[in-house]
Parts: sequence; structure tokens; C-alpha cells
Amino acid sequence: MTPDPTPASSSPAPPGSHVFTRSSYPEHLRITSILRKETVGGALLLVATVLALILANSPAADAYFAVRDFRFGYEPWHLELSVGAWAADGLLAIFFFLAGLELKREFVAGDLRKFDRAIVPIAAALGGVIVPALVYVAITLGAGPEALRGWAIPTATDIAFAVAVLAVVGSHLPSALRIFLLTLAVVDDLLAISIIAFFYSEDIEVSPLLFAIIPLALYAFLAQRFPAFFQRRAWAPWVILLPLGFVVWAFVHESGVHATVAGVLLGFAIPVLPKGTKPAAGDVGITPIGVEDDHGPTQAHDVTPDGLADTLEHAIRPLSAGFAVPVFAFFSAGVAIGGFEGLVRAVTDPIAIGIMVALVLGKPLGILLATLAVTKTTRASLDPDLAWIDILGVAILAGVGFTVSLLISELGFGQGTPEDDHAKVAILSGSLIAALAAAVVLRLRNKRYREIEELERIDADHDGVPDAFEQR
Repeated sequence: MTPDPTPASSSPAPPGSHVFTRSSYPEHLRITSILRKETVGGALLLVATVLALILANSPAADAYFAVRDFRFGYEPWHLELSVGAWAADGLLAIFFFLAGLELKREFVAGDLRKFDRAIVPIAAALGGVIVPALVYVAITLGAGPEALRGWAIPTATDIAFAVAVLAVVGSHLPSALRIFLLTLAVVDDLLAISIIAFFYSEDIEVSPLLFAIIPLALYAFLAQRFPAFFQRRAWAPWVILLPLGFVVWAFVHESGVHATVAGVLLGFAIPVLPKGTKPAAGDVGITPIGVEDDHGPTQAHDVTPDGLADTLEHAIRPLSAGFAVPVFAFFSAGVAIGGFEGLVRAVTDPIAIGIMVALVLGKPLGILLATLAVTKTTRASLDPDLAWIDILGVAILAGVGFTVSLLISELGFGQGTPEDDHAKVAILSGSLIAALAAAVVLRLRNKRYREIEELERIDADHDGVPDAFEQR
């Protein structure tokens, strides 16, 4: 039997060092809960994608594209959009609203509020954006300026698909790696949002943006001033906040800034903590009191009570993962490949080659180099339970790009163009290769992961918090 690779850190880091570790128990429970939901969302995403590809390459293709291109809406507000555009601009705003909530939560009460925990995933996310972008540009430089519009396609990680891969391979991923993967994906989302806002918004009109400030300010005031009201009455966010949010979305859409940015702004406006509440002392993360998992109920003194962000996240995540994102994937992933010859033309296009190489090699290379640089130049270190092959597995898994990559492809090349079709084939192919490669690497370490999982279950003092989380 091949022995396990030598851990990257053989002994605990010295006091005061920045440790890439399993974080707190409440954060562990929160991450576990999110990943379970994302697993279901990833499965639905996969089903929607396969169904779209089947329809787009079957006798029903004309009907599929006719539905995707059917236009409806209110033209005076420039909202007469195709079904595909409504899915990309409208439904994805729900996905980005959740991204905004998660980003704010991480910066206010999660891993990103502490420099020692934020430095590794932030650096890794930056490396995972810069290196694949440079790889893509290097490969497509001779293909003309149009090809270069897709430079940002391989920079995004799809957490739902990545987590679905973990569920399929049955990996008992340790808490430290789960938190690293999700935090990396959160920072990745922030970078993707910034890229869309600054590089893929054209002909911006200032007046609609200024008008958007009015309903956004009212929305933020109500959410910040009366969070308990919106938490106690389940109907209130849908009846009061949702219409205001739609008006903000409509103004942002009219301005020329991609409308999904409005979802992020609305997410940022929601308070994370209840009034007068601070994150639990010595803790990172928010978990509802009394939440149970395999370890038993959490203790009240270990957690921070739910804020409005938690309430809305619990209500909206099923809508996003179960409907909004799969519907977007259904109308976005349907590419008429054109048989074997069409597939060959697609994957030999410099655009497609650039995307696939950047996802499969550039993304993990960037994450690994950035993580290595941080651990060598600061006092940050890996958890003693982990080895660099574990980081390699997660870095390869981060090459699974889908939702945001498909969106950027449509923004860069235009939906339905040959460049867009070739890019989407490359996104699907590159993500599949990255998923298979990650599955192989992570499966090799499953025995070690099971051992770590067993350690994370031991609660010798029966206080409801496993001992591994108290020995940080």
C-alpha cells in the first residue's frame, strides 16, 4: 500500500501564527449545512445541463431555441427580453443576491473578518483568477481581439458543481478543506462580480444609476431599521423588500451595468447580525442556536443568533439552487454541437483551447502558487492534518467553472454566436476534465479523510463541541 504523503506541517504552528485550520465548530456546522444544499443544487444543475444539450442536438432543437429566444416584457422600460436573457439577467440576480449575503456574512462575522484566516483564501482566489486569465490570453493572443473578450471565462469557480462532484466521489473532505473551498468560492464570486461590473458593462447611462439609489436606500433603511419585523413575518420580505429590489434591478439593467450586480448590492444591504449583537467571542461564523448535525446540538454560548441575512438565506437558497440557476443552465448550456465534426471544430478553436487549459491547469496552478507564497512569506501554515496533495485536489476542483463562466461567455461573445458556442463546449469539457482529475486525487486520500472525520466527531467532555474544535 502506498503510504500517505507527508503532511505539509508536521507539528502545530507556534503561538500567534496564522493557521490554515478547521476554524470554529459553529462555522463548521454552517459550512456543512450550505454544502449539503449546494449538493442538491449541483445535481439539478447537472440534470438541466444534460437535458439542454440533448434537446439542442435532437429533432426538438428548433422548439428549444424558439423558446429560448421568445421575447416578452415591458418595452418602455427596455425590459422586453428573450427567455434566455430573463434567465441570465433576472434569475441569476437571485444567485448573486445570495452571493452578496454570503460575502457580507464572511466579512462581518465569518472567516474573512480576521486577517489570519482571510489571507490564504483571498490569496488563493486571486491566484486562481490571475493565472488562468494569463494562460487564456497567452493561448488566444494570435486569434484576434474578439477572442480576447473571453479572458475572464476561466476565472470563475462553480461551488454547486464542485460540491456535487464531492458528493459523487464520496469524499470525506475534512472541515479545514471544506471551509477553504467555500471561502475561496466566496472570494472568487466577489472577483467575478467586479469583473462583470467593470469589464462587461457597456454604454453605461448615469441617470438610471442615480435613480436606482432612491429605492436602494429605502430598501436598506427598512432592512436595517426593522430586521426583526421581516424575520417574524414571513410574508414581509416578499411583499415589501422584493418590489423595491425589483425596481433597483430594473434601473441597474437600464443603466447598462449588468443587472446581476443589483442582486449583490441588495445582498450587501441586508444586516448580518441582530441589533446590538456581536459575533461570539473567540468564534468565527454564525450558526442558529440549537442546530443539530451528527455531533448533536450546538451550545448557546458558542454561537451568535440569526440575523436577517440568515433568515433570507434560508428562504431564498432553495429557490436559487432548485430553480433559478438550473433554469439559467437549461437555457444557457444548450449548444448545437453539429456532430463529431462540429465537436472537433469547437475544441480546436483557440478560444476553446484557452478555456480548457486555463480551467484544468491554470486555475489549480494559480491557487497552489498563491497558497505556497502565503505560507512561505507569512506565518500562515497548513493544518497539521493536511498535506499539499489535499490542497492540490481542492485546487483542481476549483477548475470546475460553470454558472458565472457561461454568463461571462454570453456577455463577451453574445449568446448564440459561434465563439459563444465554442466557449460553452470548452467550459463543459474543461469542467468535466477538472472534476474527474479532482475526483482521482481526492479519492486517493479518502482513507486519511475518514480518519480526520472520526477525530472531528470525538467529544470526550460532552459539551456539544467536538474536542478537535476546542484545541485550536
